[in-house]
Amino acid sequence: MANNIDAQIKYTAKDFTSNQDVRWCPGCGDYSILAQVQRSFPDIGKKKEEIVFISGIGCSSRFPYYMDTYGFHSIHGRAAAIASGLKIARPELSVWVATGDGDLMSIGGNHFIHTCRKNIDLKILMFNNRIYGLTKGQYSPTSEKGKVTKSTPYGSVDYPFNPLSLALGAEASFVARTLDRDPKHLQEMVKRAAEHKGTAFIEIYQNCNIFNDGAFSILTEKETKADNVLVLEHGKPMVYGKENDKGIKLNGFTPVVIDLKDGKNSINDCLVHDEKDPDAIRAFILAHMTDHAGMPTPIGVVRQIFKETYDEGVERQIKHITEKKGEGTIENLLFTENTWEVN
Repeated sequence: MANNIDAQIKYTAKDFTSNQDVRWCPGCGDYSILAQVQRSFPDIGKKKEEIVFISGIGCSSRFPYYMDTYGFHSIHGRAAAIASGLKIARPELSVWVATGDGDLMSIGGNHFIHTCRKNIDLKILMFNNRIYGLTKGQYSPTSEKGKVTKSTPYGSVDYPFNPLSLALGAEASFVARTLDRDPKHLQEMVKRAAEHKGTAFIEIYQNCNIFNDGAFSILTEKETKADNVLVLEHGKPMVYGKENDKGIKLNGFTPVVIDLKDGKNSINDCLVHDEKDPDAIRAFILAHMTDHAGMPTPIGVVRQIFKETYDEGVERQIKHITEKKGEGTIENLLFTENTWEVN
């Protein structure tokens, strides 16, 4: 990828590690996310001074303290809004949002969907542990129906958000999912998001070993991972399993698992992943595969499309009006047009 770093600057992960003590619970999945981001950033082609992390409230939102870049620990649910303002004011910066499922999907939900709709050039890392961890174990907007927690002792009656579907519905131009316990894949997704121009949303399944331990163990444990995770690769058939003996095909709009060793099906029957499909229908199908019993969980880039970003549009508009009307002044802004005198 294009690199605007001076030839003499050679970063390592240590260069992105701050001097702050990391204060997460021992064993938290956040440690892995932090480590993979720090390992990825030497390769994204940005100087440290050009990178900013904005966070809201929650365990994930400690992130800016631990990255040796610029950062701002903001307020609950408002990270996307504050990051949007920064990106519009300073479009040359690489602006990242570190947030959790409670912070982004609940009080921050409205800011999130409009960030996606506008296609502001932000990179949003959402740590999804399906629980409120910082406030000690209440159910979150992504907790499964029937979830027993301190705030739902008899089981949640809520239906959870599907974050990928929400991002797709709001027209985010880059939508992906990864796992805290798959370091190489997580690094790949971070780098892909960094390269993308527009709203890049990554849902990261993250284990909270205190209040929701094992929520994703079927996807991360060696014995079960291969038969339950579908790794999406652009242009390649959807095949998974310990022996790559299972595939995904569509029956109408319904995904079904086929046996590639039964003599009735072959790899040619499998659905081929097209992350750049201009039609979002198949991306929605992938986002909802986990709604069907016996289906694997897709990870990887679900969809990537390219269109003008909001910040590019603002820059273009300002340039055009300035060329047409010249540089403005505060006085002209305050005393032009809709003003009057009261005698």
